[in-house]
Amino acid sequence: MNADDILVIDLFAGPGGLGEGISSVVDKEGNCPFKIAVSVEKEPSAHKTLTTRSFFRKIKTNSIARNDYYSYVRGQLTRDELFNKYPEQSKVAKEETLEKPMALGDDNEIIHARIQQLVKDHKGPKVVIGGPPCQAYSLAGRSRNAGIQDYKAEKDHRNFLYMEYLKVLSIAQPDVFVMENVRGILSAKLNGKVMFPQILKDLRNPGRVTKVNNVPNYKIYSLVVDAEKPNNPQYKDSSDFLIRAEQYGIPQARHRVILIGVRQDIKAIPSIIEPSQSTINVESILSDLPPLRSGFSKKTDDEKTWAETISKHAKKLTKIFSKDNENLTSQNLDLEPIKNLTRSSTQHSNITKTKIPQPLKDWLIDENLGCVLNHETRGHMEADLLRYAFCAAYAQLNYGISPKSRDFPTSLAPAHKNWKTGTHADRFRVQSATKYATTVTSHISKDGHYFIHYDPKQCRSLTVREAARLQTFPDNYFFEGNRTQQYVQVGNAVPPFLAQHIGTVVMELLLK
Repeated sequence: MNADDILVIDLFAGPGGLGEGISSVVDKEGNCPFKIAVSVEKEPSAHKTLTTRSFFRKIKTNSIARNDYYSYVRGQLTRDELFNKYPEQSKVAKEETLEKPMALGDDNEIIHARIQQLVKDHKGPKVVIGGPPCQAYSLAGRSRNAGIQDYKAEKDHRNFLYMEYLKVLSIAQPDVFVMENVRGILSAKLNGKVMFPQILKDLRNPGRVTKVNNVPNYKIYSLVVDAEKPNNPQYKDSSDFLIRAEQYGIPQARHRVILIGVRQDIKAIPSIIEPSQSTINVESILSDLPPLRSGFSKKTDDEKTWAETISKHAKKLTKIFSKDNENLTSQNLDLEPIKNLTRSSTQHSNITKTKIPQPLKDWLIDENLGCVLNHETRGHMEADLLRYAFCAAYAQLNYGISPKSRDFPTSLAPAHKNWKTGTHADRFRVQSATKYATTVTSHISKDGHYFIHYDPKQCRSLTVREAARLQTFPDNYFFEGNRTQQYVQVGNAVPPFLAQHIGTVVMELLLK
């Protein structure tokens, strides 16, 4: 690592969304100044993804090595064969991800020693990034916790993982840090007291909390709202730290708290991210990907049976919608299944017809990849397939609005005790073609009910690749692990394209 490089320490890294975006920032000379020195992640499949991506960054400018990477992700080379071909790059990639999964709090001796050595050896700027796991802060997590007998938030270690973040700040003493978390952190309480103001106070003075001497203080800035007193930034409302991703070129309503800490002795003031001029809809992001059919989870699964079943459903749905719309024709509601669909595809024949707007197109598309990665459907119950087709067709006929439970005909109502109470009014939700997506979460790993594809003729939930597109992971980003693990990785990540915006703000600040 050169002295002028910006050393990056990535904590709670997941599959690497935040690191991918920041390490992709390019300066005026065409160089990438951010160099990830260490990424810490405890979940094995996410850790494997991190290592694979780190290796890709090391070889991507070498056309021969890049083609070998493509052979690996197409299944033509094993991972060991790929890594053995490039021992130097694979060694560095493995060192970057600490050789194996590790958890802050459990493996601090190893992690802290590695960070101490990196900081000692590097004389240039340093940046810490990452977001402590958020299950205990999230609204959904708090709802689940409320149902746990004798649950006490003050005894849940997940509420205090940001303390591990503070320990690393005390060791690394970076020029800048970026911390991300769910919006629920703004309202999470401990012993009846809202936690976020205390978290901000701790981030401003990490040494006070960790009992480490000579740790600098930090100024905490929003990335989307200008501070009234930039040299001593304070904000009227905690929500000033909330980034609504759909306003910044991300095709998804992802609302996350992301703040930037600047060391007290640095006089430069970070700029805010400029909003996009328009929002991006789901169809423009996904329409070039190969169409697929869903599978059956509890019956014979083959293309012929699937097509016959969907054709039968099409007749039912046409009758249902015709009752409310006498002028309905086959032209504005074509539900007949597409012929000869498979459940997975590696081919990408429509890449030249993509509707993805710039600059996101250049960010996502790799024309040399020659295939689609992680693009495979899962199986569903037949009754749910009919509901999926209903949701997609309903949105087509109702200006992209996804139906609520009250909009479903009785014949399609699931056997769910809360169905009519309104508690789960949007239990089935289509990602409408004409709107940006709702938040892609790790729940997508459990079922596809909240992530129904907008095309009723495909009658399915989103694939990992489609979810990754909505999260702005480049098409050549390969997710390791089984499909469930891949969904979790995508759902928990920071959108890399948003992270690149943040990285640009950090780079400009350090250049000042």
